[in-house]
Amino acid sequence: MNLTIDKQQNENEVVVKASGEIDAFTAPKLREELAALVDGKNKVITIDLKDVSYLDSTGLGVFVGLFKQLKNNGGELRLIEMSERLKRLFQITGLSHVMEIKG
Repeated sequence: MNLTIDKQQNENEVVVKASGEIDAFTAPKLREELAALVDGKNKVITIDLKDVSYLDSTGLGVFVGLFKQLKNNGGELRLIEMSERLKRLFQITGLSHVMEIKG
């Protein structure tokens, strides 16, 4: 169970590329990395999930928490490039109606 996180800063956006599995063991690392990005200058956080092979409810919780935190600060969360399996998970939970999901 491994997770790698790469970040690229662009003006008022941070693009995060996650690779591996997001589960109860790796979600705290992801939460910590993402929490450090939420400040006044990062209005948009885009997370590329193309190389995420597994996501459980703990991982979903990380995205919900980040979404709420950004929204309260006038920011925006974008989830991109997720597999059909992950898209289905967001649809089943209803999160696809709340969060911006592309690709």
